[in-house]
Amino acid sequence: MTDGIRTRDMGTAESAAQGQGAPVAGKARGPAAPAAEERRIAEAERSGGTVAPVLAEAVRSGFTESLHRGSLVVLGRGGDVELALGDVVSPVFPRSANKPMQAAGVLRAGADLSGERLALATGSHSGERFHQDLVRTMLAEAGLTPAALRTPADLPIDPVESQAHLAAGGSADPVAMNCSGKHAAMLAACVAAGWPVHGYVDPEHPLQLLVRETIEEASGEKVAHTGVDGCGAPLLAFSLTGLARAFRFHVTAGPGSAERRVADAMRAHPEYVAGTRRIDTWLMREVPGALAKVGAEAVQAVALADGRALAFKIEDGAKRAVGPVLARALRLMGVTDPVLDRVADSPLLGGGRPAGEVRAVF
Repeated sequence: MTDGIRTRDMGTAESAAQGQGAPVAGKARGPAAPAAEERRIAEAERSGGTVAPVLAEAVRSGFTESLHRGSLVVLGRGGDVELALGDVVSPVFPRSANKPMQAAGVLRAGADLSGERLALATGSHSGERFHQDLVRTMLAEAGLTPAALRTPADLPIDPVESQAHLAAGGSADPVAMNCSGKHAAMLAACVAAGWPVHGYVDPEHPLQLLVRETIEEASGEKVAHTGVDGCGAPLLAFSLTGLARAFRFHVTAGPGSAERRVADAMRAHPEYVAGTRRIDTWLMREVPGALAKVGAEAVQAVALADGRALAFKIEDGAKRAVGPVLARALRLMGVTDPVLDRVADSPLLGGGRPAGEVRAVF
């Protein structure tokens, strides 16, 4: 697609293959298409089912090695859908892309957070020393210790930080877990509201009920399913369109509102949302007014300062496809900042050297 943003119905197996570079039965994309991919499309066609469009491909040594399917939605300045690829109305788990809305719920509960503390409340932090130090500070300010956290013990998610953590004698730790900032903020909210600290991750806890209400208001949808996130907190499912709408809600909210305070803190302190070597940090530093948050299983949401927004999920959860798809979507939205080259860079290595890349194909 090169002629501007428009909505596409990509619901059927046939339409998913046509115009997207996806292989159809008897036709390979590039030198060859994976046999499993051909079988999958053929089966979908036989059963009358649906198959998501290909958003990215992995090309190694000029050979199309793998395909990454997914769904993506772009909202215009007024909140209308301008581009829809795949299924953007069925519920998904946004994973950590829900954190801005969870942080807004924490503020509504009465937590006194701002600046770096509020940004960290939204973060999937890299486990850098400044992240871990601030988590401990936030807990101490609430009169708590790390023992109150219900995050599982983990190493920093950034490989560089994980190695440094281990080299310094560290081990898996609840504070090092990437969601510890969110949990510290939730605990602070419970203390501020006079709610029980014990059981704060229970879906029926007053804080989590308030978070659910906050998410439904921002997304414009009822939560379709409740699960358990990797950190142990409740995980609420809704559509990609609702996720994009929620991010738009944050950047267009009035000054002083919980949502605007969250957005402003994230944009002012992006290194606390992610880390030194992370896409969300790069985008919020370089694209004026951008609000960005990734989620596990290859979910990403972004809102721009003018109210436009996007959300997508790579169907197989492959995080290597996130950057290329994100950069392509933002370029279609008219973003031209050079940082997109950095975001899109997803090399495939052979013998420790570049041997190909993952690239967007829509």
